[in-house]
Amino acid sequence: MKNQTEIAEFILIGFEGEPHMETALLVLFLMMYITTLVGNIGMIIIISADSQLHTPMYFFLKNLSFIDICYSSVITPKAMLSFANGKKTISYRGCATQMFFYSLLGTTEAFFLAGMAYDRFIAICKPLLYHATMSKKNCACLVVVSYFLGFLNCCTQTTLTFSLSYCEPGEINQFFCDVPAVMKASCSDTFTNEIVLLVLCGSIVVITFTIVLTSYSYIVVTVFRIPSLKGKCKAFSTCTSHIMAVSLFFGTAFFMYGQPGAISSPNHGKVVSVFYTIVIPMLNPLIYSLRNTEVKNALVRQLKRVYFLTLFFFVFKKANSHATYEKYS
Repeated sequence: MKNQTEIAEFILIGFEGEPHMETALLVLFLMMYITTLVGNIGMIIIISADSQLHTPMYFFLKNLSFIDICYSSVITPKAMLSFANGKKTISYRGCATQMFFYSLLGTTEAFFLAGMAYDRFIAICKPLLYHATMSKKNCACLVVVSYFLGFLNCCTQTTLTFSLSYCEPGEINQFFCDVPAVMKASCSDTFTNEIVLLVLCGSIVVITFTIVLTSYSYIVVTVFRIPSLKGKCKAFSTCTSHIMAVSLFFGTAFFMYGQPGAISSPNHGKVVSVFYTIVIPMLNPLIYSLRNTEVKNALVRQLKRVYFLTLFFFVFKKANSHATYEKYS
């Protein structure tokens, strides 16, 4: 029987296996984390530096990149540390903090993706109203509302989860403090929490995905009414990157939280959890840069700008050095 003494820390079981497996996971996680940071920071810099990308669509994309940086940083460094030193424990408060920010950022990203779908709907279906509807003030309001709804969800989930009793050994069958895995480690009745988790997370997935689905339904109808093939391709090209990102995010979110089996069977979800906590934040900037002509053109412009600034600096430095030499010779 479990010891009924309240615990001060949890044990993250993570991926059980040989030591060489943890070394391989450390290298893999490190490479993906570096790629995530470079890709998303690069996306933020490009969008901020290029005036042609100062549009509502790229305003949301810049915020999405910031969310992905934070989202991955909440999970990955702690996981890498446990792989490196073999210490799989996390404090009670540390676990609650990780769950809080993980839930906040994950929920906010879902609403961001819904907001980006709405932006594409207005741009393609109601272009004359685009600048009025997607003004800077309205875009900022959508971002604030997304964070606010994420805050409500994470407060509810974290408060309910850590109001349960946790007893020794306090083992969490996951590599981070995910809500279903932490609840599974509780020694008290979790039925109410499981229902709340299913209703809240299921509602968030359904509501945001419905917004996305409805927006793209109208977009498809509108695009097929465009007479020229070139016009159709141009309209669809502005949506393909977002469709790919939405498919990845909502597919894994539904698999983990939109079905009751995800709560009772956490083992089969570890690989999926790696995908949505680490892989998706890494893939998002690649999807939006490789599949988006405007971003690629902006990247080329910025690289040319850096090249000419660097060239000007070396020419100026060389000319200045030559003038100094002639002055004292």
